[in-house]
Amino acid sequence: MNNKPKILFTATFNTPFITNDLRFLQKHYVVTDIFSSGVKTLFWYNAALKKSDITFSWFASVYSSLLVWLAKQRKKKSIIVIGGVDVARLPSIKYGIWTSWWKSKIVRYGLRNADAVLAVDESLKNDAIRLAEYSGKNINVIPTGYDHTKWVPSSEKKHDFVLTVANCFDMIRAKIKGIHFLFDVATAMPNVKFILIGMPPQVKKHFSIPNNVTIYPFIEQLELLTLYQQAKVYFQPSFREGLPNTLCEAMLCECYPVGTNVGGIPTAIGNTGSVINYDDLENAQKSITYGLQKDHCPDARERIMMQFSQQQREEKLRALIESLTNGK
Repeated sequence: MNNKPKILFTATFNTPFITNDLRFLQKHYVVTDIFSSGVKTLFWYNAALKKSDITFSWFASVYSSLLVWLAKQRKKKSIIVIGGVDVARLPSIKYGIWTSWWKSKIVRYGLRNADAVLAVDESLKNDAIRLAEYSGKNINVIPTGYDHTKWVPSSEKKHDFVLTVANCFDMIRAKIKGIHFLFDVATAMPNVKFILIGMPPQVKKHFSIPNNVTIYPFIEQLELLTLYQQAKVYFQPSFREGLPNTLCEAMLCECYPVGTNVGGIPTAIGNTGSVINYDDLENAQKSITYGLQKDHCPDARERIMMQFSQQQREEKLRALIESLTNGK
């Protein structure tokens, strides 16, 4: 008989960091995964709960919050992971689930009633407490983890360019990722080459692109690794952010990190790079110029390896799950 805790793993879409958590849980537990949205999803949740001990949902959403309610009815434990947009409310640009009055009420219930809420950065914990208007006693800060054996530096950085990776699938995301700021910096530094990954043509057409900026809508991870290895500076110009995965990956490849003082960006960078205010054009130029003079930034790699390893996340997730299912 298998006495391992049985986990229902849910998300409405998939990303590499969500997949990382799923693979870890599958190593240690019996896992049923549901990646779905729409009304049918709730019926699947209800059926899967019959053979589950605990739910594990990426992002606070209407779906994960309703799953918390279903789990409570069946006396099952529940976990919600918050990553950024799920604790954002920026009505001026219609960003964040909390801009919807009815969705915010459901998500407030989910955060307050989940047995555990996992925030990838302390700033997101504070946002959840403020928006859900509660003590936050069920919130644990557990950063995402990164594979230092996959994201490795090359022997020599041969190219003087600044790299930014930002999934800008619409204009709202472009604002959140600080693309306007990025282009202002590039315009002010016409002799420096910038590369932006993640802007599709339907978004690109809304911008006047500086001549020194090269844009790719999408590249495979192996190509991305090559760019991390070549770039001397990684620039994270975000207007709002959680704990940016691409920043941490670039730091593992010994890029000099420059990022805005928002969300988990300063948490990741620490004292290994430059943290600037959003729209601070002068300091952005100074920081990037300084970074381009460095060949490698080994301190950045060391910081991610020591404080944001996959092993640390796995150990903390396992300890949490064991505590929630203790005695089963």
